[in-house]
Amino acid sequence: MCSVRSAFERGRSSVAARRVLLCALLLLLALEPGSAIGRDRNPAGIVGINRVNLAWLTPHEQGKILGDIAASGVTHMRLSLSAPVDRSIDAVEIAHGLGLKILLEIQLSNPDYYADDVRARAGFGRIWDIRRLSDLDPARYRENLKAALRRMDEAGVKLMAVEPGNEINYSAYNGDLIVFRKPGASTPRRASDVRNSAAFERGLATYVEIARITRQELKATIHSSDAAVISAGLSDMSAGEADQRGMERLDPEEVISLLRRLGLDEHVDAYGIHVYPGRKAGPKLSGYISELLRFCGAGERGKPCWITEWGVANSARSCPLDDRKRTDAVAAIRSAFRALMSSGRLTAAFYYDWDTHAGYGVWRCGHLSSAGLKAIAPN
Repeated sequence: MCSVRSAFERGRSSVAARRVLLCALLLLLALEPGSAIGRDRNPAGIVGINRVNLAWLTPHEQGKILGDIAASGVTHMRLSLSAPVDRSIDAVEIAHGLGLKILLEIQLSNPDYYADDVRARAGFGRIWDIRRLSDLDPARYRENLKAALRRMDEAGVKLMAVEPGNEINYSAYNGDLIVFRKPGASTPRRASDVRNSAAFERGLATYVEIARITRQELKATIHSSDAAVISAGLSDMSAGEADQRGMERLDPEEVISLLRRLGLDEHVDAYGIHVYPGRKAGPKLSGYISELLRFCGAGERGKPCWITEWGVANSARSCPLDDRKRTDAVAAIRSAFRALMSSGRLTAAFYYDWDTHAGYGVWRCGHLSSAGLKAIAPN
């Protein structure tokens, strides 16, 4: 894997060569009908989409996918800064060149943020092994983030928002929460029930420091100094599902409360949350979303929320795709989101995902599905 420092210091000539390729791709993509270049919608609330794992692709492949996204009417995107970092930044540069506004999620699993002797917590083959948040080295994080932001700044990239971390209330993304060797036992319902509660609390304190560093390093940039800082999008997994999976998790509201006591509000503009309503419909759907987001505030009542992931699954694999049921569900969810946006308690919602997840993806059979059109439509 390539660290930010090594990628940056390999030489400006390699960066310049990549930039020539990226510019050529952007010129081609800008000619596509419907390109996002030059458009600047101002909807009553931000509406966007996720596209993950672009760091694993070549700049040419990234350009094709991002060009399709821009041509489909998307204006805002959530992209990840993950290893290999130089490829992640390639994707950010392409997206910026296409006129897409970027929410950058920083994956805290990047090994460059940890000492070399730090070992991952085991997932016992049911989930990936992952390092503990309490082991993350803030100095390493700052060094690598500074280098990444420097490269983006030199390319003229303006970030709309940055989201350090992802689902830190769930053991899949926070090694301070354990994975049981066998599923079925009762998992924690409150922070005091976490197997290693002291380490979990140290990890949350480390996270607040990460949010502080993120704000500082953004302020030091030329183009992204006013980017919003969004706290890590938290999982909405239920306690029952956690029991079935044998994985520790905590309710988002409790984790936000713990983080606020540690000083989070001084360093973030909004709280990140993920919403996956499953098969809920009608009044149950509205009630679920309202209950999940009850800690989201407005004005003097606290910070608003950003839904950095939300989605509805469609397991069909046939072409043409029958997406009618999902389209109805997406429309109902968007209606609930609009009400929260109107009240000021919700600022943004990014659908998960474009084309990588077999169930949740909306780019199907070579075009954007009807549910996808509803998901990305401006308010």
